[in-house]
Amino acid sequence: MKDTKYRIVEGPYLRDILDQPQALRDTLAGFRARVELGSEIFRMREMPHRRLILTGMGSSLHALYPTELKLTACGENVTRAEAAELIYSMPRLLERESIIVAVSQSGQSAEIVQMLNRNAGRARIIGVTNTEMSPLAEMSDCLMLTRCGDEFSVSTKTYVGTLAALDLLAAAWSGEALEPRLSALECACESHICNYLQAWRTHVSLLAKEMAGITRVFYVGRGASLATCGTAALTTKESTRFSSEAMSSAAFRHGPMEVIAPDTMVFVFEGDAEMRALNQKLVRDIRSRGGRAELIGPGAELAALRIPDELGDVMPLLEILPVQMLTLALAALAGREAGRFAFASKVTVEE
Repeated sequence: MKDTKYRIVEGPYLRDILDQPQALRDTLAGFRARVELGSEIFRMREMPHRRLILTGMGSSLHALYPTELKLTACGENVTRAEAAELIYSMPRLLERESIIVAVSQSGQSAEIVQMLNRNAGRARIIGVTNTEMSPLAEMSDCLMLTRCGDEFSVSTKTYVGTLAALDLLAAAWSGEALEPRLSALECACESHICNYLQAWRTHVSLLAKEMAGITRVFYVGRGASLATCGTAALTTKESTRFSSEAMSSAAFRHGPMEVIAPDTMVFVFEGDAEMRALNQKLVRDIRSRGGRAELIGPGAELAALRIPDELGDVMPLLEILPVQMLTLALAALAGREAGRFAFASKVTVEE
């Protein structure tokens, strides 16, 4: 492989990425100090309700997918809907018989504020946010504050903080003790996230070489990894202005296989053990047709895309890290600083 010339522009987005372990420590410490959190969430579950609504925008909505899977497995009647669709296309769901889990890093994005106003105290709200003095925080019946600190632009540390909060919420809702979940999340932070990020320069260098000449990226997966797929595509577009798309591994076979080309890279999240054989086969099939594909997971050929095995429910926290390295590589290849917006803003306050 020929040498690729690039230079990483080290800015606040990179600092946010490298600050993720400390942000996650702060998130978990805050929840550990709330000894009543588990019983508070479980009491919400015991209140009469007909359905559970999960809502947010962007990465906040994607982060809710593993929670949807867990709560559905518990027998809950769960609807996950983008906040904009909830308020305009599904307003009947804003009723007294609903409990809404609303996720927003800022707690003041336009659609979340609109939803809170339209709800007008009917449905009970479990709010997950990083901003204490926000409409979502102030109007929540149960507040889960992530305490990740300030963030420059693209959701990085607030995303992993949100995943941690939602993991604890799903456990408490199911009647599980929170201590084992807190310990598992703390272990993921100290043993895996820290170790991976220590080699960030090596990861970016390797990925820059792999991505030379690539003009389009797909992220595909199954199960809980679909949360990472959605966030990965959004993060790539936001931080690098690079064309990227997310879908399930199954959906990729239903037509999009036609886009396979030497300049198109398909990243396939290996995912949970029971789905790995299908995802591994997709990589082989893409390559057999002359396309480019790489696994992200324990079986990844590239060290920069490899995460530990047997992570269980904390897997989504690790899956997003190789994507962040990829965005740094793509931005460096394009000669720009990753994560610096040209048109967007950190908080979307207009519909």
